[in-house]
Amino acid sequence: MATLEGFRVRNFGVLKDVTLGRLWDRRKEEALTPMTAIIGKNGVGKSALFDAFGFLSDALNFNNIEEACDARGRGGFDKMRTQGTADPIEFDVYYREHGNARPITYQIAITVDEFGRPQVLRERLRQRRKHQTRGQPFSFLILNNGSGVAWKGEQVGLQIVEDTEDFDLFKELKKERESGETEDIELDDPRKLGIATLGALKQHPRIAAFRRFIEGWYLSYFTPDAARSLPLAGPQEHLNIHGDNLGNVVQFMEREHPLRFKAILKKIADKIPGIDQIDTEKTSDGRLLLRFNDKGFQVPFYAQQMSDGTLKLFAYLLMLEDPTPPPFICIEEPENGLYHKLLEILATEFREHATGLKDGSQVFITTHQPYFVDALDPKEVWILEKGENGFSNIRRASEDTLVNNLVEEGLPLGGLWYSDYLDPR
Repeated sequence: MATLEGFRVRNFGVLKDVTLGRLWDRRKEEALTPMTAIIGKNGVGKSALFDAFGFLSDALNFNNIEEACDARGRGGFDKMRTQGTADPIEFDVYYREHGNARPITYQIAITVDEFGRPQVLRERLRQRRKHQTRGQPFSFLILNNGSGVAWKGEQVGLQIVEDTEDFDLFKELKKERESGETEDIELDDPRKLGIATLGALKQHPRIAAFRRFIEGWYLSYFTPDAARSLPLAGPQEHLNIHGDNLGNVVQFMEREHPLRFKAILKKIADKIPGIDQIDTEKTSDGRLLLRFNDKGFQVPFYAQQMSDGTLKLFAYLLMLEDPTPPPFICIEEPENGLYHKLLEILATEFREHATGLKDGSQVFITTHQPYFVDALDPKEVWILEKGENGFSNIRRASEDTLVNNLVEEGLPLGGLWYSDYLDPR
């Protein structure tokens, strides 16, 4: 499966310059683990980091950058950009399409035009050539204000001088263009991502693969009240970001994967206290009811009567059993509304899903709960802090030798966090 090995965000709220994992110019760093958790105090930027992933996904899936800037309460580009800077918001994504693939780096910078409208300043995709072990990776897509060049096919063919301040693309391309087929690109709207347009074309398979990777990200904005809604009956394959089609997904699993669904329900019922069976009921007007059979009661309870924690845990566990799961799952504070003894169970389920040999997803979590962190390894946990300048800094828990030694001795990581062992010394 495609894997995110590193991520960098600059000038995004309190995230002035934050890097997690490995990048094309930091290849000696350890890559992100299949399961990653971000911890820290209130106000250090955990929600901003979650939204950085969300914004990048929205920028691709919405019609243009401006819509993404205004969505989900972001308040527009000026509210998003770090205070006191006129520099663009920038993202670096370092990923592999599969375990043996050469990593690909995607870089994007977003600014505003003379009228204050958000636009894409530049985009770049780069990858090492086959058998290349040294030197800079080669760019196979480079755009500046919607204009540039893309390399067709699977092989990398453009070498761009890395330190050009003004991205004088065509001048450099004339010098460095190698044999092979390239395509001059001129987008009609600088507010749209080049990967959105080119990723739909068969002649750009690597761009298409990266587009599918980002499009496949699942960022959970789940709310129990949404899950209590009564959608129209009709099977749906995947849980949506708000969870208001929970019953539709149950309907799909009942119809398309009956044996697997039966096993899923048994597994879920074992983890949700008191639940014996879960199914759906179609109303006379074509709407769908999600029904829970509680042990000891003959009459079932419906989603509208269930607790927030039960609905949330059921939704997460059902999502992890998706036959074709998303490549990347991002959830903010999954512990909200859950009994504390269920948190280690949930963390273990997330990790088993993320580290499975196949049909898994990379899982990214932000959390405040030591009980959740108890189930994790120091390499899986990143600590986000506020620096003296008011901007966020991040470090891996495994960078602290004492913490590693204490965990090896059997002390739980969440307990060490609660006891301030993860605070800077």
